[in-house]
Amino acid sequence: MTSTDPSSNRAGNTGSTDHEDVSEFGYKPSLVRSLGSFHTFAAGISYISILTGTFQLFYFGLGSGGPAYWWSWPLVFVGQLMVALCFCELAARYPVAGSIYNWSKRLAKPGTAWLAGWTMLTASIVSIAAVALALQATLPELWSGFQFIPDPTGEDTTAQALNGVILATVLILFTTAINAFGTQLMARINSAGVFIELIAAVLLIILLAVNIVRGPQVVLDTGGIDASGRPLGYAGAFLVAMFASLYVMYGFDTASSLAEESHDPRRNAPKAILRALFFSFLLGGLILLFALMSAPDLSDPSFSSLGGLQNLILAVLGGPIGSVILVAVVVAVIVCALAVHAAAIRLAFAMSRDNNLPAGPKLCTISPRFGTPVVASVVIGALAIALLLVTFSPQIYTVVTSIAIIMIYTAYLLVTVPMLIQRFRGKWEPREGAFSLGRWGLPVNVLAVLWGGVMAVNLAWPRNEVYNASEPFHWYLQWGGVLLPGVILGAGFAYYWTVQRHKTGVVAEHARVESTDSTPTTPRTEA
Repeated sequence: MTSTDPSSNRAGNTGSTDHEDVSEFGYKPSLVRSLGSFHTFAAGISYISILTGTFQLFYFGLGSGGPAYWWSWPLVFVGQLMVALCFCELAARYPVAGSIYNWSKRLAKPGTAWLAGWTMLTASIVSIAAVALALQATLPELWSGFQFIPDPTGEDTTAQALNGVILATVLILFTTAINAFGTQLMARINSAGVFIELIAAVLLIILLAVNIVRGPQVVLDTGGIDASGRPLGYAGAFLVAMFASLYVMYGFDTASSLAEESHDPRRNAPKAILRALFFSFLLGGLILLFALMSAPDLSDPSFSSLGGLQNLILAVLGGPIGSVILVAVVVAVIVCALAVHAAAIRLAFAMSRDNNLPAGPKLCTISPRFGTPVVASVVIGALAIALLLVTFSPQIYTVVTSIAIIMIYTAYLLVTVPMLIQRFRGKWEPREGAFSLGRWGLPVNVLAVLWGGVMAVNLAWPRNEVYNASEPFHWYLQWGGVLLPGVILGAGFAYYWTVQRHKTGVVAEHARVESTDSTPTTPRTEA
């Protein structure tokens, strides 16, 4: 982000159109459009982060559903594709920063829009901390020196948790600094990291493929999971194992969150959203499949415990080659945290530009030196670090990170449901000449809402194995997926209704100024 004249850094004939796009929403263009199509694609794919997600959650899927959990990957892809297609229409119709918040604002009432933004913002801050903690599963495997807190037995969960907080804090300080220093720097580091991640993913697929010891029928094996006590039998276990895929395949909307800093976002953002989701599905699915086919012994307990895929890779490929892959995983974690932080900043900027956050005028102020909302960058980083310290207990942190995913799926519903209502009322009109689902729009939107609703319930369901898996056992942990989102949503909306809604209005610094009237205007709200 930068305060330089937006019209001074645009390519081709898209400059005036892009300028008008921002003005159309009631804002004065203040961000330089310096990002190309690969930058936006890289932002989406690094948020999803194939290597981060698969390496962080493979153990959970395998331990909960056996090798057959692999089928959750294509299932989640199809469901999220329905959501992504709706988002593509919205990205082409409303190319503006803070995608989820601004989309909901133009589809529903202001309260719904605020709730969507609040939900996504709180979840994003938790996600920054959760992604940063993934370093603990990989760095000590590369070199024992990264285990700053002594753990002689390798089984001291308290030492590992504290060490994870230290590593995560260092990473969040890094992402805070990079995002504060400028969009171009962030985009270059992110693009380079994504390039390394994609190359490493392809290399890993090839290396695993040449070491397979069993056929693809392994994905039909439930791994001897005891589902006799479950109401739905193995289906119940599979719904839990789905978390390993549900926790990965989201964040593709980040490509659109950079709309005000991208060239021709109406055309490039929808493509970036679909490409990020498709490549993540393809490469991630092949990594998981070939990992299951090449594992020496899938009953090895080290594969279904924390760091499972890391252990499997080292067992299959050996130390030197496995270590190279783990280095790429570290790079993937870094750029994933960078992208999640960047997306959170854009969302905070978009909401504070409408004076819809506490200290909104401060949060949306762009530094004349760095051209970024430095205050927003630092505040989000500080909150993520504070969250690490508060949720030091591994059990509590599992609950909190799970809740973040629930809230992201809820935020998506706060977009897809109002969009579906607009379709039923005959009020939804895609941008002429831009991405459109045409006659498929209604059925795709219906499927997106049904998918999001069912998965939100699945994620929040009070299961012991997810929210209360180890001592101390507490009822409020088991019901954490219902209680905490309810508290966050309820308290947030109560604050908005009693305080913030009375302050809402575009901050003067960012308000569009009509050529015949210098009075700041408020962005128009549809519906």
